[in-house]
Amino acid sequence: MKNIGAVNITMPSDTDIVITRMFDAPRVVVFEAWTKSEHVAHWWDPTGTPLAVCEIDLRPNGSFRWVNSGPNGEAHAFSGTYAEIDAPEKLIFVVHMFPNSANPVTTLEFTDNGNQTELTITMACANKHDRDMLLQMRVDEGTARTLENLASYLPSVAWV
Repeated sequence: MKNIGAVNITMPSDTDIVITRMFDAPRVVVFEAWTKSEHVAHWWDPTGTPLAVCEIDLRPNGSFRWVNSGPNGEAHAFSGTYAEIDAPEKLIFVVHMFPNSANPVTTLEFTDNGNQTELTITMACANKHDRDMLLQMRVDEGTARTLENLASYLPSVAWV
């Protein structure tokens, strides 16, 4: 297990990366912050810079596309397709990352803990090589920074 701040990262198999973090907000708020473009645009980029483009079509077979600007002004896109939506408990999507291999399937599980939510992200790759490529791309550290951004953003979301 690897800890980056409040984020725990494990590799329970040769093909999976599991990332967990607790948030000080109810599950419905964390789910909404993850699925509505007006929220995602503010916290997704690991650098903390608002996204230049944040499009979300939240339905099975719907897609998302997020574009951020790199340090030299170049654009980086992150896109995928939603496979399953079970609000506010679960979100499954396929990330378009590998042009010549199966794309990882990411499952987000939002576990209710009163006014806190535990988010478990499981990135399931087709094989060890693809999982290791994600680790070489530092998906673990980038996701940890992104989740810290989300934790900082959540107090600005109104909830009862």
